[in-house]
Amino acid sequence: MKPAIEIKQLGKKYRIRSNESYLALRDVISNGIKNVFKPGTEKKEDFWALQDINLQIEQGERVGIIGNNGAGKSTLLKILSRVAWPTTGEAIIRGRLASLLEVGTGFHPELTGRENIYLNGSILGLKKLEINKQFDAIVDFSGVERFLDTPLKHYSSGMQLRLAFAVAAHLEPEVLLIDEVLAVGDMEFQKKCLGKMEEVSKQQGRTILFVSHNLQAVNSFCTSAVLLDIGKIRSTGTPEKIITEYTKQFQSTKSKEYIALPGKSDTPIFIKQANLQNSNGQPEENFSITDDIFIETLIEKKTNDTNFLFRIAVHDLKDQRIVLDQHIINCPPGACLLKCRIKISSALLAPNDYTLVLALIKQGIGILDNQRNILPFNIIKSNTRFENFDYDYGYLNQTFDWNIKILSSPAT
Repeated sequence: MKPAIEIKQLGKKYRIRSNESYLALRDVISNGIKNVFKPGTEKKEDFWALQDINLQIEQGERVGIIGNNGAGKSTLLKILSRVAWPTTGEAIIRGRLASLLEVGTGFHPELTGRENIYLNGSILGLKKLEINKQFDAIVDFSGVERFLDTPLKHYSSGMQLRLAFAVAAHLEPEVLLIDEVLAVGDMEFQKKCLGKMEEVSKQQGRTILFVSHNLQAVNSFCTSAVLLDIGKIRSTGTPEKIITEYTKQFQSTKSKEYIALPGKSDTPIFIKQANLQNSNGQPEENFSITDDIFIETLIEKKTNDTNFLFRIAVHDLKDQRIVLDQHIINCPPGACLLKCRIKISSALLAPNDYTLVLALIKQGIGILDNQRNILPFNIIKSNTRFENFDYDYGYLNQTFDWNIKILSSPAT
């Protein structure tokens, strides 16, 4: 049997254009007509988003694709979905394809939810009778029955996602491509989606490509994984093997301080800066089990909102949550800068490697900012009861109460 997906020597090149200098309108007017005849100063540079990608995915496989931002994950799925075309090589898809690349992809905002179900089904090549057979199941799974005859433009992003996923999962494509869109949904819906994908893959033999930064979901759901790095395949194998390789790479390159990218300044509330410190206020990344761990953050607020939820979680390097706490922050209306210093008490964590997930949440709106797997740190085993033992200690530094009685003594 031929593979469901066959990728040969695939590459995607973009041409980046930039000007050496910026001219405002007043400059153009003041310089007059001479600018029309002035030689252009535009620079052109080639950028390979993907290069030399070779991959075969068998029917019924569930393949996770992981890697840093900019690794080429979404570009690969766009080419497989025929949204973009490769510069070199080819990608062969055997079977009917459905994809979820971003919320609302393939939907028309002016049409109702009902009409969009039939529109999407038609795009997948289904007849009306075939769509009718699955219609009730789609509506039930999506949970948007009350709004079925409302134009899609009035749906929230979460409602659009639920409907889009329900359509893709129930209209029986042989190949399903899913980008990071599940991050939009709540935890309950994510579990529901993963369960549905596993069901259709195992029972109906469908092939699924799953791009996600949620390493725990990749590890539990996928049968194999691919690590992309700067547009090239670095490694393929079992999810556990690939995640371990990725997290080691991540740990060696990740910045010890988080600083928001310039584009974040457009966000109404966001985490501007964060770092880890010891009890003396000095930057630190290696802690003993007797050390308190301090997280210092700067949060910038540009709205009149007076409260929001700040959530902090400690994860292991496979993105499994170890412990979580959250706190409602009350602040005055209008723009302000907030400094938060949070202490994780000593003796909580056992020797291991960890990262943090920081999130800002507004009730009724959802996640305002979510920084995953930042600020890696380590609990060392030196000078502890673990020091002379090479063993997996788990994650919690918990001592038990021991009560030992000698019930008999050796015969004398």
